[in-house]
Parts: sequence; structure tokens; C-alpha cells
Amino acid sequence: MSKSADLAGYQIALKTALIEFTDGDDAIAIADAGVVTLLTTAVAKSEGGAVTTNIAQGLAKAWINLNGTGTPAIVDDFNVGGITDNTTGDVTITFTTAMANTSYAFSGGLSSTSDRAILILNNGVALTAAAATFQTIFDGDTKIDCGVVTIQIAGDLA
Repeated sequence: MSKSADLAGYQIALKTALIEFTDGDDAIAIADAGVVTLLTTAVAKSEGGAVTTNIAQGLAKAWINLNGTGTPAIVDDFNVGGITDNTTGDVTITFTTAMANTSYAFSGGLSSTSDRAILILNNGVALTAAAATFQTIFDGDTKIDCGVVTIQIAGDLA
């Protein structure tokens, strides 16, 4: 009889506070709270299995959905410590965990009553690893408040 046949019908439980797998410079740790820590690179296969994505490089490191009308208010966010209303249509986002450098990518969209409103990153404001300033602009040079502003930041965390 095989070992798997011997165990058929039994439930086996392993209880431990931490499980770690290490192989040279690659490692994974699974804590009892369900937290999985990937210590170097994590790769996920596509649904069809033909391609892979590096999870650490492929996820947004911060995002925000805010109501920019009047005094801006955060609707929902990830890795955003807060916002500062600098003036009409000019907001600074502070990251909870800073970016590794100022070479991150910024993208977003907005909802405005004008079809000529645009979102601009750091219009004359120095980019930092801890924060990003953006403006919502109408007709090329007038700052306006917009009802919905969504932004995501991709790059490396500090």
C-alpha cells in the first residue's frame, strides 16, 4: 500500500507560527496570520500560462481617488498618508511609504464639466520621493477643481 493510500480519509494539520523556504537568494515566509512575505522576486503566470509578471515591479505602489471639488477629500486610497490643498486645482499627495527615488511614473484621470480639463504632474514643483503635487488645469492655464480625480503611482518603494 502506498503512503498516500495509507493517509486517505485522514485530515492532517500542521500548526506552526512560521514556515520559511529558502534557496540561496530566493526565499518565502508564511506567517500564522496569513501574511506571505516574498524576500526577492515573485512571479505570477498569466491566466493562459504563456507569460509571467514580476509582482514586485508590476503593481501600483500608490493610488488615490479624491473628490477635488472645494476642499479636496480622499474617497479611497492606497499608500497615501494625506493630501494638502495648496490652492484651487493644486494638490499635494504625501505617500505613507516613500518611493525609492523621483523616477516613478504618474498617471491619472479626472472628471470635469469641461472637455478641456487636464491633469498635470508637478507643474513647476520639484518632484520628491515622499510626495507628488498635481494640478487640474482648464483651457491650458487656469487651475480648476474637479469632482473626481484618480491617480496611480508606479515605481520602486524605498
